[in-house]
Amino acid sequence: MNKQRSGWRSKALCSVIGLTMMSPVLAAKPIVRDGEYRFLEAQYGDEWAKEDKEIDQKLADMREANGGERPNIVFVLIDDVSFGQMGKPALNDVMGVQTPRINQFASEGMSLNRMYTEPSCTPTRAATLTGRHPVRTGIKEVKVALVGEGLGDNEVTIAEVLSKAGYSTAHIGKWHQGDIEEAYPHNQGFDFAAFPLHQQVQLALMSPESARANNLLGWYEGTQSNALALDKKFKPNGLVTGVEARKGGKAREVDLKPGETWTQAHYERMNERYQRQTIEQLREMAGKDDPFFLQYWPLYPLNFVHPEQARSLNGGFMADKLEVIDDWFGAILDEMDKLGVADNTLVVFMADNGLMYHYEGTSGQSQLVYRGGKTDFTEGGIRVDAYARWPGAIEAGSRAADIVHASDLFTTFARVAQAEKYIPRDRVIDGIDQTPVLLKGHGNGRRDYVYVYQNELLRAVVKQEWKMHIAAPGMPAAAAGVYNLYRDPREQHPLIGHSLWSGASFQDMTKRHMMTIKAYPHNELGKDKPYTGIENLRPESVETVETFMSWH
Repeated sequence: MNKQRSGWRSKALCSVIGLTMMSPVLAAKPIVRDGEYRFLEAQYGDEWAKEDKEIDQKLADMREANGGERPNIVFVLIDDVSFGQMGKPALNDVMGVQTPRINQFASEGMSLNRMYTEPSCTPTRAATLTGRHPVRTGIKEVKVALVGEGLGDNEVTIAEVLSKAGYSTAHIGKWHQGDIEEAYPHNQGFDFAAFPLHQQVQLALMSPESARANNLLGWYEGTQSNALALDKKFKPNGLVTGVEARKGGKAREVDLKPGETWTQAHYERMNERYQRQTIEQLREMAGKDDPFFLQYWPLYPLNFVHPEQARSLNGGFMADKLEVIDDWFGAILDEMDKLGVADNTLVVFMADNGLMYHYEGTSGQSQLVYRGGKTDFTEGGIRVDAYARWPGAIEAGSRAADIVHASDLFTTFARVAQAEKYIPRDRVIDGIDQTPVLLKGHGNGRRDYVYVYQNELLRAVVKQEWKMHIAAPGMPAAAAGVYNLYRDPREQHPLIGHSLWSGASFQDMTKRHMMTIKAYPHNELGKDKPYTGIENLRPESVETVETFMSWH
């Protein structure tokens, strides 16, 4: 039976869906949405339909002004930087870290001042790739070593959507969507990919230099005697580092020889290589007739070793690398100008979640406005700086306080690329098209809510300026803390008594969400033997895979 027909037979949702199915904003086969979006659409569907005609005309006018060409899209996603740490000159001074090129970029486009991500990097990246809450795809948490899991080939990424629409696609930098072949970016829609198999726990922390700096304990053999260690395979070893590949081909590991120890120098070379390859891909794709989608996810500023000479007033080992990222992003923008593609390119620059506050002091980063950081469901974990520039479309120097979620980029990119018809209709798409915000400005968003997960647990629900922390199992909903985020951005003063009216509404929101999940159950993670599809595995990597498979 067709899921799209059978999934919405819950009587409680029929009244909402019945109204929205008649709305002219929907196509014959509408994108499947979460219950909360449908609830809003029932109220605003006619208004949005009229607005969509205006947006379509403006997009058409822009294509005509650019010789019939659709816009290129460049998406830069950096790691673990909290709201306020870049793009805001006053807070630059507060932190002692200068980001002049990002500041300039922000002044040339729109500041998305209420951008939400997931609590950590892997799920945020899955959300941008698929337009879906990570819990739906199984990509729910950060993994470090071998897991034999990853983004399933049954998921549809934005690269696949845009490829079908005729875009050239490339991914450079951090990926971290799994260690199995089907999960690699060149098997998820990208024509070219240069990426590490794992993330910076391996790449930036698991090195002799980080161990000697006392930022990593127990893994590096030189920092303790290990005289009583029985299990010689407890500590991860032989992990694949960075690979490169093209669509339809196999991956090859680069810059690590058999038996060689991974060091800080390797990590720095990897970062420099990814920056260089981003420029190279930009030049290559700009020389083609097709529009392009370039995704650059740097590993910096995440870093755990001090440079010999700090360049920032702050001097922290991550704060310094944020200034490096500022330089590198500026170089990409300069190259776009040289290539003559800047005027017809939508560029989005943002962070994937809040700071890794476990290293808050020595890293040089701090929580600033919001409380918490990476892994937290408080605003400090999921509120980030985000900026978008598209000359002639987005008003320079504008800002929007509308709620935007990382998953919205999927649907928004598809809309501006005229690729919406390639969005799958057999699963829930959480990402909301935020083109009206970009083109019409503040107050034109279509989202006033966010569901916040930690792994598979729903931990908070945001609605307008209100946020409810979900009550612990067995506790009544009336015991759940509700926070007014305008008055209490650090979520320190739950207004249980003042906000009793909201409890029932938050419960209804949660029920609508759960009913959608029941109608469209979560996908399973892809599972396979790790490191398949890499043609030059080092002997130590082969041994690591054999050890892993011996107990699976």
